[in-house]
Formats: sequence, structure tokens, C-alpha cells
Amino acid sequence: MVSMSLLQTLAVVLHQSAILALTLYGLYILLSILLYLISRSRHDWPVAGRPDHGQPDDDAGGGEWPAVTVQLPIYNEPHVADRLVRAVAALDYPPDRLQIQVLDDSRDRTAAQIAALVTRLREQQGLNIAYHHRQNRRGYKAGALAEALPSASGDFIAVFDADFVPTPDWLRRTVPALRAHKTLAFVQTRWGHLNRAQNVLTAAQGLALDGHFVIEQQARSAAGLWQNFNGSGGLWRRTAIDAVGGWTADTVTEDLDLSYRAQLQGWRGAYLNGVQAPGELPALMTSFKRQQRRWAKGSAQTLRKLALRIITSSWPLRKRLYALGHLSGYAVNLPLLLLLFLTLPLALLPAVALPLPALGMLSLLASAAPLALYGLAQQQLAGFQGLRRLWALPLLALLSLGLSPTLGAAVIEGALQGGGEFERTPKQGQYGGRLPLQEGVDWRSMLPEALTFVFALTTLTAVIIHNRWSLVLLPLFYVLGCAFVLGLQWREHRQSRASGHPLATARLRSLAEAIPPSDSPLP
Repeated sequence: MVSMSLLQTLAVVLHQSAILALTLYGLYILLSILLYLISRSRHDWPVAGRPDHGQPDDDAGGGEWPAVTVQLPIYNEPHVADRLVRAVAALDYPPDRLQIQVLDDSRDRTAAQIAALVTRLREQQGLNIAYHHRQNRRGYKAGALAEALPSASGDFIAVFDADFVPTPDWLRRTVPALRAHKTLAFVQTRWGHLNRAQNVLTAAQGLALDGHFVIEQQARSAAGLWQNFNGSGGLWRRTAIDAVGGWTADTVTEDLDLSYRAQLQGWRGAYLNGVQAPGELPALMTSFKRQQRRWAKGSAQTLRKLALRIITSSWPLRKRLYALGHLSGYAVNLPLLLLLFLTLPLALLPAVALPLPALGMLSLLASAAPLALYGLAQQQLAGFQGLRRLWALPLLALLSLGLSPTLGAAVIEGALQGGGEFERTPKQGQYGGRLPLQEGVDWRSMLPEALTFVFALTTLTAVIIHNRWSLVLLPLFYVLGCAFVLGLQWREHRQSRASGHPLATARLRSLAEAIPPSDSPLP
């Protein structure tokens, strides 16, 4: 009897603690919305980023424009790399002030394809463009950026991932912003979505990313809080990169790490909502899951690496607390999973009054924060017509719950160890009907969602049998979320098997062996 009482007490305490953690996260989102509404009117960075706020138009000499290096890290992206290089080659910027570095770690046909394109652009258009190919992926993306930096001639460094297509005026709108504020280490621009309407997965991602950029990033920038460089679509001051020790590979989110290290040393970051960097969203669940897993793990690694420095820094307390909340955002998956796992014993044990009943009501109110965030972002982007995009919000909620087992495990892994493999997120480009995962889809990657689905279904059954209807929502939503994620992954797994990817991978490796063993620019 005593042991049963202790178990019941422990379950209730843990349950209330998990709800408190989720409530605090919801309040953090509400705070971001409030900061956006209060601070955006005095946000000074977009003023410098307007099209009419650039330098004098002197293309003939380009003397008024600073030297810029655009770095393009690429790895096995045959469907989109060509598009990226051509878009950067078309940037409207004085050619004698522009350097382009194509940093290719590819081991497939991308290498030969892009090397040939770079040669044509250099010969036919006279561009200052160089192709760098490494024989190893040491340091992954961070390693490629760091190794090329000594040969970069620009005062400012722009970075674009393979799936982005910058507009011709992108540099002319970002360079003045960085020049106008000497304390800025970087400016980040808003990600656009080239394939938002491709499927339900891309529609849901568009909502999430718009909320992050339009509301959260703009709120941080306007309020003078620490913010992150998102890894692509941003412009860095070269002296800031050098001053903080450059790119490092001890986290798998080198962008988040570098931006926080810079701000710890007194630099600032800024966000330009009016400047868009169009990019492609992962159209496959397998690709999206890898991306989210890397972001979750890297955020935890960055928190593990920098938390003590943030806490002991001389920055105001509000900035330090907000920074810790930002870096721990993916950890929200842990109390969610804890709540699910506690639901089964709570359904089986005798009912007991919760010690903090008002906490449940407060958590329900805080849970509305994401809805307000996504709705406000769409209204700001496209007026009330933009609210039509909220049809994908239930899918985003199911997606978040369905992926929480994988993301929770990634957070724990990141909190325990640094570094690790940089998992790429392959894109489809114009080849929308093809499966872009050359390495195939391993069924074992579905185990976290499958096991959680079985547990949630068992819990839901127990809740219904014991008439504990107050506990029914969470296991029900987990059943639906995991089923949604598993269904998409299983379909891709079958497509991968049907397309014979193991043989395709062998052919790609044979092609990689034929790549010239040179790390220097190809002729």
C-alpha cells in the first residue's frame, strides 16, 4: 500500500513538473509575440536594408561597394547545385568586388557537373569564381567554410546552402545594412519557400518557418536580444568571424554556435524581414526528419557548450534568460514525452486530486501561443488572406508530436556529446517526381515513432477502459501524430526499395573515385 502511494505521488509530481515546463515554453512564445508587437516599430535594421538605401549606383568602378565573398557549401546535391551557382553568378553586384567560392565535398555526379559549370562561368562571363573540392568531409560544412576562408578576399562573407536561389538584388540590400552598423557581426534575411505548395509536409514547414523568421527573429532583432544566424541567406562581417575564432565543428549547428559566440564577445546580429532568400523545403519526411534531428541535436550541443558563458556574462539578465530559452527550445519534446509516459500509470492508478489544478488551465492558455505565432506571421506576410494557410496547422501539430521521440533523443544526445555527423537534407529541385535519397531509407530509422505509436495506442486503450477521459487527448494526438509520420516514412521506404538505391549508391561511389584528387580550384 505504501509503495502504491509513493508511486502515485511520484507520478503526480512528475506530471505537474512536465506541465509546468510546457507552460513556461508557451509563455516564452507569448513573450516573443509581445516583444514583436512592442519593438518592431523602432526596429532600425530594415531601414538600412531597403532597396533605396543602398550605395550610389556605380557599376562601372564599384569603388563605393565593399569586397564580398559568397561561399556555397555543397554536398551531393545534383538536383539543385547548378541552380544555386547560376543564381549567385547573376547577383547584381560590381563584378570586380565579388568573389564566389564553390565549396564542394560531393562524392556523386554533382562534383563533375559543378566543376564544369564553374569553368564555363569563369571563361564566358569573366567571373571571379573558384571551385574547391575536398577529398574528405573533415568538419563537414563548418570545415569547408573554415578551410576556404583564408583565400576569401571579401570584407563581408555571404553563405548560401545548395537549395537556395538568391534574388539578383540580395547583396545590394544586405551590404548597406551591415555597413551602416559597425557593431553588427551578421545580418540574416527571411527564408522564402520555393515549393511551399508541393505537398502537406512543405505547407506545414512553411508555417513553422514563417513563425520563426517573421515573429521570433524580428522580435529578437528589434529588442536587441541575442539571435541566431540560420546557416544560409546571411551576410557576415569577416573581422567578426576571425575575432571569435572562426567556424568550428564541435556542434552540428555551426551557424548557431558561431552567431552566439560572436554575441558573447560584444557583437550583435540583425534580421532583415524585408529581404528574402528563397529556398527549397524538404519535400520528403525522411529528409525533413534528418534536418530536424540535426537542428535539435545541435541546439543542445550549443547550449551545453555555451550555457555557462551565457550565465556568467555581463549581459542583462533578461537577455541571458531569453538566450537560454532560445537554445533549449527543442527540449520541449522531453516534457511532452514524459507526459505521455506518465499517462498510462495515471490511468491505471486510483484518481487523485492534482496539487496545482490551476496549472492545467494556465498550460491550456499557453498552448495557444503557437497558434497566435503562426497566425500573426501569416497576417503580417499576406494580410488576412494569409490566414488561409492555417489549414496546415493541425498537420504541423501532428508532425511535431510524431517527431518528438526522435527529437527528444537528439536533444539528449546533443546534451551528452559534441560533434557528430552532419546529416544533409537532400532536395529535389526541378526533379519533383524523383526520390532524391541516393542512400535509401532504412526502416530502423522508423523505430522511435513506431515504439511511441504502440505505447500511445496502449495508453489510449487503458484510458478508455478505465473511463479516465481527462487523460484522453495526449495519447490520442500521439497516436495520430506518430501514424502520420510513420505513414509518410513507410511510403518513402517502399519507394526507396523499389528504385534499387543500393545499386545506385554503388554506381555513385564508382563515379566519386574518378574525381580528380585535388583540393585546389579546378582549371
